[in-house]
Amino acid sequence: MQSCEISSDSTDDSHSSGPRRPPHRQPRIVVIGAGLAGLAATKTLLDAGFTDVRLLDASHRVGGRVQSIQHGTASLELGATWIHGTNGNPVYHLAQEHGLLEHTTDSERSVGRISLYGKNGVAHYRTDRGRRIPKDLVEEFSDLYNEVFKLTQEFYQNGKPVCAESQNSVGVFTRDYMRQRITSDPDDSDAVKKLKLSLLQQYLKVESCESSSPSMDEVSLSEFGEWTEIPGAHHVIPGGFMKIVDILARDIPPRNVSLGKAVRCVHWTASAQGQTHQRRGGGGGNRTRGEGGRDGDHNENDRNTAGDRLILGAGRAVRVECEDEEWLAADHVIVTASLGVLKDRHEALFSPPLPEEKVLAIEKLGISTTNKIFLEYAQPFWSPECNSIQLVWEEEEEEEGGGEGEKKVAGEEAGEAGEGRRPALPEEQWYKKICSFDVLYPPQRYGHVLNGWICGEEALLMERYDDDTVAETCTELLRRFTGNPDIPKPRRILRSSWGSNPYIRGSYSFTRVGSSGGDFERLATPLPCADSTKAPPLQVLFAGEATHRKYYSTTHGALLSGQREANRLVEMYQDLHSAKTTTPNV
Repeated sequence: MQSCEISSDSTDDSHSSGPRRPPHRQPRIVVIGAGLAGLAATKTLLDAGFTDVRLLDASHRVGGRVQSIQHGTASLELGATWIHGTNGNPVYHLAQEHGLLEHTTDSERSVGRISLYGKNGVAHYRTDRGRRIPKDLVEEFSDLYNEVFKLTQEFYQNGKPVCAESQNSVGVFTRDYMRQRITSDPDDSDAVKKLKLSLLQQYLKVESCESSSPSMDEVSLSEFGEWTEIPGAHHVIPGGFMKIVDILARDIPPRNVSLGKAVRCVHWTASAQGQTHQRRGGGGGNRTRGEGGRDGDHNENDRNTAGDRLILGAGRAVRVECEDEEWLAADHVIVTASLGVLKDRHEALFSPPLPEEKVLAIEKLGISTTNKIFLEYAQPFWSPECNSIQLVWEEEEEEEGGGEGEKKVAGEEAGEAGEGRRPALPEEQWYKKICSFDVLYPPQRYGHVLNGWICGEEALLMERYDDDTVAETCTELLRRFTGNPDIPKPRRILRSSWGSNPYIRGSYSFTRVGSSGGDFERLATPLPCADSTKAPPLQVLFAGEATHRKYYSTTHGALLSGQREANRLVEMYQDLHSAKTTTPNV
């Protein structure tokens, strides 16, 4: 298996200014995936003067994990919701430049650390016995939790050693540290201590939803502080996050986009002697003529000298085999598939197989499912100052994981979507992983809508039930925790299903125990690797939020990664063309 070293290039994305000269003869570039990364890559290439660019997506829409659903005059976000930070955030600058934030209310921006939805008002912490936890007790607990949260950042940021007892796990460290502090407090009664321990389990569930991990027990303590927060406020886009998608997509001509175009396999050239254009076990007879009369194998520019092929991109070193039996010849392919899809399909998706180091990075990094459940009511049953209903199960104060994932099967890949993994909770108790219901503000825009949150294997279980079952289950939960038996069923339910979506397979990535920031870089490293000098360069490039070391799990990380890979090609053709035209005749 060939070695794949980390690129010496920094993962900090650089932006070159001014127009760039495209190559005299156009390379053919295929971009797989029309999420933010794929759209950003395609737009960057077209803006640089490349014309033979084709964007493919298996679904019948653009946007990937951004999906806004129209709800009256408002939009409900099934996927990305927040612009995280402002200073230097390309998503924020796009939104600001195009006036998308003009109607953002004070309740839809937050300058502090957000907890799913951060807004004005008071969170109501309710227990399964129908009582509300006093506000001062919650605040006291929250201060301690935030103190411990800062400690979890310091292991990476300050290079603190991780003790064996923590198992290098954010969840284990946080739970053990806080239990020691809570149980040793001489000022609290036993009843208060038990309530605080129950709050701890609920906070860890919320943290799991934010990290999109099955459990905080699976999140690496030594790496947790590497994720970088962009300074500035967090913003919601009132018109929907899809407006960002629309801005990126509107300058991409329809002829360059193919939707409903699933990819079966990317055939790349590992070495100059080992070209593998045909699918294993299949023949080339299934190749069909591409769009616009272009042949799937060659065009008029393909007959050039060996030197021209490297410089002008006429070698067509890659073949993209699609599910509809079309084969697309390309010089370069930018793959923006989610980490969940790569976990599920990398063996079949690439021929020859990916290098061992890249496969290990895919296996080590984590991705899980965070889903939303929107419930619409004719009238609110919550008080005007209530901004969320946080669900605290009192019986969970003594449970080792409190539903936080410690019952997982040994050896199973954390966060990997699909069948066969035992959930942290018994299957019939999947609803216990719903950590909260947030109130959407302002009601003048959204009406009376609650947004429930659930993550991990229990989120996958929720996806299997029909709307009526989920609505009934949520109603029973709300009646139980509020102590109000008259709460009606919602008149409408809408929910996401990122885990079972075959083209997504999860929400976003996290640093799983055993992984490191270097794994994001290894995933981002183009193929063939640097030591394969005889093969055409930059055949397969990788983008997407899981390829950005500092900004993984974010929309700006996805967008920047797409620009990064496109700029690799822009710079390569500039450099090669310049070298060819300035070499003196001898």
